[in-house]
Amino acid sequence: MTVAAGDLIGATPLLSAAFHDEPTITAMNKMGLQIASVGNHEFDEGWRELRRMQTGGCLPDGNGKDNQNSCPTGSFRGADFQYLAANVTRTDTGRTVFPAVKVEKYDGVKVGFIGMTLENTPNIVTKSGVEGLKFSDEVETANRLAKRMDANGVKSIVVLVHEGGFPSDPTAYNSCPGISGPIVDINKGLSPRIDAVITGHTHQAYNCKLLDPNDDPRLVTSGSSLGRLVTNIKMTISKKTGDVVRTSETADNRVITRDVPKSASLTTLINRFKALVAPIENKVIGHLAGGTTSVSRTNDDSGESPLGNLIADAQKNDTSAVTAGKTPEIAFMNPGGIRADLQSSGGSVTYGQAFSVQPFNNYDVSMDLTGSQILSLLDQQWSGTNAASPKILQVSGITYSYTKSGTTYTLKPETVQVNGAALDKARTYRVVANSFLSDGGDGFAAFTGGVNKYFGGLDIDAFSRYLAAHDPYTPVATDRITVAP
Repeated sequence: MTVAAGDLIGATPLLSAAFHDEPTITAMNKMGLQIASVGNHEFDEGWRELRRMQTGGCLPDGNGKDNQNSCPTGSFRGADFQYLAANVTRTDTGRTVFPAVKVEKYDGVKVGFIGMTLENTPNIVTKSGVEGLKFSDEVETANRLAKRMDANGVKSIVVLVHEGGFPSDPTAYNSCPGISGPIVDINKGLSPRIDAVITGHTHQAYNCKLLDPNDDPRLVTSGSSLGRLVTNIKMTISKKTGDVVRTSETADNRVITRDVPKSASLTTLINRFKALVAPIENKVIGHLAGGTTSVSRTNDDSGESPLGNLIADAQKNDTSAVTAGKTPEIAFMNPGGIRADLQSSGGSVTYGQAFSVQPFNNYDVSMDLTGSQILSLLDQQWSGTNAASPKILQVSGITYSYTKSGTTYTLKPETVQVNGAALDKARTYRVVANSFLSDGGDGFAAFTGGVNKYFGGLDIDAFSRYLAAHDPYTPVATDRITVAP
């Protein structure tokens, strides 16, 4: 069986995103995928659109309107594989949006697959994406279904769950050193009837056996993200009992290499959509002023860049991140998310050029942080996991100074100002950042303490709108962050 644990679509490159991820579903069909649990990104455009991904059909999206085009070749047949969503039910009917389980037979022996996504999905997906849906506890759902399947003669059971953990050494992809995170408690609670747990969501790679409630070792794996790894799992099933022989379970997270011939059918698919995306990619969305040919992502001595300021300003002004009248006062952008200088063609900036700068399709997420949390956030730029290689966030709405002595960086908290006023540790500020940072990415754990989080639109859309609203755009001075003597 070829299976997956969710987030196959959503936050994809322009080559797929411009066509509502129909190319990705087609690619998964060509790869022979058979079963997949739903991930949180599967709900980015709502369950009805996800159902279209399963069953096929076209959207009347206006042939390129909003930089998207459904069915550019005239049809979309949907997924050949089966999506499973055991813990996602419609509030109007109480039924799951997709089947909860799929049972296969191998030489007469039944094997059951339970597919789920994280219960916390409503807190990390746009409200419209999960409207009308209920997300239930992963452990309770899986255990109820495992008991039912066991009563029906299905003794071999595998869970595909879009939730995961964090090993202490992310490079140890074939073990689970010091693993922490939600999957640890989920595994502890999952019934011993369940023989293996294939996970996702955290973009980590791990592979080991963790103890089930009977203290028996159970396989728990995760295959990283973005196609970096494929997990090869082997297990023996007893014909006598119909159950997995736990001691037989082995797994290998295999690194994807490029030393084999490319798939002819996938290459053809990619080339076809490269040609189709060209009109969207080449659409002019703005201009650079005064003969400027590019906006640089190169940092000055303080770690600030002209392009970083542009992106942070675009996020701070992103109206899609405004909720209940709360307008962001501060924006933060991770420097690693700026993938290229913003280039122009004779002063004209195309959507493709903008997408090259921000290709991840992250969402702009607004949240409440106190002044004290913001100070902790600024300190995390050069402490913890960032101590060895500081990451200076690009900012809008906030200014500050720090000192630097060799590899030691020290914030000067008395210099921190928000829109010209001294930072108040006790005050709550509305802050916006991309979804990667919002989840604590790049070592910025302070973001995970944000409350009243609201998911706006894609960061690339905010970037494009800002360029259009400030056409032609003149790069601003890099004077928001300074290194004090």
